[in-house]
Amino acid sequence: MPSRLTALNVDVHDPARAGGFWAALLGREVRTGADGVLVPGSGTQLGLRFTATDEPKVGRDRMHLHLNSIDAADQRRTVAKALRLGARHLDVGQLPEEQHVVLADPEGGELCVIEPGTTFLAGCGFLAELTCEGSRDVGFFWAAALGWPLVWDEGPQTAVQSPRGGTKVSWDGPPSPRRGRERQRFDLTVAGGDLADEVARLTAIGATPLGPRPDGTTGLADPDGNVFLLRAAG
Repeated sequence: MPSRLTALNVDVHDPARAGGFWAALLGREVRTGADGVLVPGSGTQLGLRFTATDEPKVGRDRMHLHLNSIDAADQRRTVAKALRLGARHLDVGQLPEEQHVVLADPEGGELCVIEPGTTFLAGCGFLAELTCEGSRDVGFFWAAALGWPLVWDEGPQTAVQSPRGGTKVSWDGPPSPRRGRERQRFDLTVAGGDLADEVARLTAIGATPLGPRPDGTTGLADPDGNVFLLRAAG
């Protein structure tokens, strides 16, 4: 059985603050443990995990989240709620005619509240999409790694989604040059078997093993060089 994508793991200065913001915004609980602050997902919605770091955020993140809107009033409510919780408006060069709203969370992480009627995100739920910089090939790698179908493949853009629906993961062209240490990574749980077997499977389809980490996870890198983590279920 392939690993399960359980969370986007983000290094932040204040995990409790970041976790509290996202839990309140998404209407979820917070779980605090030795491996950070987890805002759990579900069978169809991506979770978020926040771990502590002293390193600064450098430039824009390579991944960011898209939140869905039912209608224009719902979009306004989501933006207003995010601002009350500590978000701020962010200018990333969006055009005046674009209807999505770009914000930064309390740790500076970019997020977009998408306008209603976006058919690509129909049926994806509130946390509709994790969009990433990445090559077309890395989308194919993650489809095989997760056992998820490729639901979009056009030009340099790819996207995958669980067969049960929910949060999509997309890649929008080649990654930009790295600026400092990446603070985001996929967090995968090995539901059956052991970590060694899953490392071998992922290596066979294009991952690079990086070895065990002090937190008990095992690190690998995908074909674009992005680090991701494997952890045993339990």
